[in-house]
Amino acid sequence: MRLSRRGLLTAATAALSATAAGAAQAAEPSGPPVGDTPPSGGRPLRTGFERLVADGYAPLDGRKVGIVTNPTGITRDATHIVDVMHADDRVDLTAVFGPEHGFRGTAQAGGSEGFYKDPATGLPVYDTYLKTGQALADIFTASGVDTVVFDIQDAGARFYTYIWTLYDCMEAAALAGKRFMVLDRPNPVSGRSAEGPVMHPQFATFVGRKPISQQHGMTVAELALLFNGEFLTTPVELETVRMTGWRRDEFYDASGLPWVPPSPNMPTPDTALVYPGTCLFEGTNLSEGRGTTRPFELLGAPGVDGSWAAAANELGLPGVRFREAYFQPTFNKYSGQTAGGVQVHVTDRAAFEPVRTGIALLITAKETWSGFAWRADNWIDKLTGSTGVRDRIDAGAGLDEVVAGWQDELAAFRATRKRYLLYR
Repeated sequence: MRLSRRGLLTAATAALSATAAGAAQAAEPSGPPVGDTPPSGGRPLRTGFERLVADGYAPLDGRKVGIVTNPTGITRDATHIVDVMHADDRVDLTAVFGPEHGFRGTAQAGGSEGFYKDPATGLPVYDTYLKTGQALADIFTASGVDTVVFDIQDAGARFYTYIWTLYDCMEAAALAGKRFMVLDRPNPVSGRSAEGPVMHPQFATFVGRKPISQQHGMTVAELALLFNGEFLTTPVELETVRMTGWRRDEFYDASGLPWVPPSPNMPTPDTALVYPGTCLFEGTNLSEGRGTTRPFELLGAPGVDGSWAAAANELGLPGVRFREAYFQPTFNKYSGQTAGGVQVHVTDRAAFEPVRTGIALLITAKETWSGFAWRADNWIDKLTGSTGVRDRIDAGAGLDEVVAGWQDELAAFRATRKRYLLYR
């Protein structure tokens, strides 16, 4: 008997589905049903998808399902969940929705894959990038699904766009009368606390739709509850499938899950650790390390010398050291040119403060390099969420003074955030 490529894929993914379900059931054979409060410190960690499989996809029974996902939507054996679900008769997966960078992740920053048929499954893949409101609702309607599922690995920062894809899809699902389900995954930089300035509404963009802090310290399921409870004009019919075995103080390596770059310039969990602070250099004329093997860890520009690293080290910031570094980006700012600057080396993750460190690096870069400039479009204000950081740095404020400028708004956000936390 000869099998087509689709037949081979279906057989393979069916076996993987059975393996995933069996592993999940073995890990917690009599565990709580989907949606129950997870036990404190339970082991092993199980993602929302693993719990959904263990429950036999019961919440999706009789539903036509579409899923918003990208290459990070994988099982712990690195099989994509779309392949697993497509091969499983217990779930009727009929559509995939791709965000920025695309469902299979082929597009660079600011790009997507457009509409196509996925060659592995034959499923239609709809492009959601930069689509909002009724236009996105119309896509959900045209797809024929009645339930939209979201499963994407976040990076933990307000300006990482997948959380706003989540918001936009929730809003559109409400407009289209669709149910919405979020399958939870760990915050890779931990969920210990919220840090940094809170976005002001007049600065809303795709790198910050709503007033949350720069480092939000939440999982995507917690954010979904926050969005639904605080920001959506018409709340969506929402269900979250929580993890079990995750603690707020844990970093990604504690999860036992493989790391898949959520976007081309987020290659490792180390990148995610510094990103809530060093992404601010996108708002300057210095390279944020795109086009190198260590984006957001390497920062610099032609003409910068070792005085920047020395000045940053003199601040004695906790959990981090700065090395004088030289590099040649292969694309983006200063492509093919030699840039001088710093490499950020985190020495103690628990003590490291990404946002405060990013502000310190902006201040010391401006002090030590006469060529420092903000981007002409004041993109820094979109990243920080207001003019406050730029205004204070331009006025010569020190690190403590800049950080003090957002403490009141941060305290208010923390109080709101606390009501939506699912884990201890």
